[in-house]
Amino acid sequence: MNVCVVGATGAFGRKHLDALKQIDDVVVTAMVSPEQDKLDELITQYGSNAVGFTQLEDALAVESIDAVILATPTQMHASQAIACMEAGKHVLVEIPMADNIEDSYKVVETQKRTGKIAMAGHTRRFNPSHQWIHNKIQAGELHIQQMDVQTYFFRRTNTNAKGEPRCWTDHLLWHHACHTVDLFQYQTGEQATKLQALQGPTHPELGIAMDMSIGMKVPSGALCTLSLSFNNDGPFGTFFRYICEEGTYIARYDDLYDGNDNPISLEGVAVSNNGIELIDREFFDAIRTGREPNSSVQSCLPAMETLDKLEQLLEE
Repeated sequence: MNVCVVGATGAFGRKHLDALKQIDDVVVTAMVSPEQDKLDELITQYGSNAVGFTQLEDALAVESIDAVILATPTQMHASQAIACMEAGKHVLVEIPMADNIEDSYKVVETQKRTGKIAMAGHTRRFNPSHQWIHNKIQAGELHIQQMDVQTYFFRRTNTNAKGEPRCWTDHLLWHHACHTVDLFQYQTGEQATKLQALQGPTHPELGIAMDMSIGMKVPSGALCTLSLSFNNDGPFGTFFRYICEEGTYIARYDDLYDGNDNPISLEGVAVSNNGIELIDREFFDAIRTGREPNSSVQSCLPAMETLDKLEQLLEE
């Protein structure tokens, strides 16, 4: 299966390239990045025979490309995902599928019309730590009372995950909160019906709120408390505390601990301990078998609807 990685030279483009090396019968035949010199360097570095393009439309014109992975700026996700499906390509778009509800609906409508496989990169569904929790919930062995989540970065300048200058502005709500909003609703199997949201001052140069607090409740009574900040000077990332009737669990990306910070073995949960690789594997398996994948754009739409309601609360 031939795949094109768009935004290949960025932080997450490289993560997907590393993951794809672990998947049999998938070949990166094209990469897209606006900077030709960085693209040429990357292709050489990966020892790849991929063809480099500076424009997505040129890559989409290549008939042999079966699928596209979009690791591009958030503001481009919806239009690019739609363009891929319109060109007859399956698409995996990094989280979020869009930065507003109207474009989210357009992405889902295009998927339904074209019939192509379309996934959003909701990696938390695939991290072995969260899979372990999900399996226990499905088996009736865990019942969530509250998820307490912290998403912290130190980004007072416009930089990416590698600390490099960024050509676009990130967003706490539509990008980083999207992970937790989707995961909470995925793990509880319910859409949040009670919401609250607060945000701090807007950064004078970046034009975004640098601190945010979100609360959610689903009909069964489970709560989610989410704190987000671009002002936190310390280890960056998102840390999840599951407070359940049967115990407390802490998930740090692909690793899981109990409430006393003792590690929990995740052996046998998945074929890899890398959430990015697992989501890529799901994408290609869904294409091969013609089934709806976990984190299809349709299944992720409820998270986008909740984000839209939270945005309305923040605007009020």
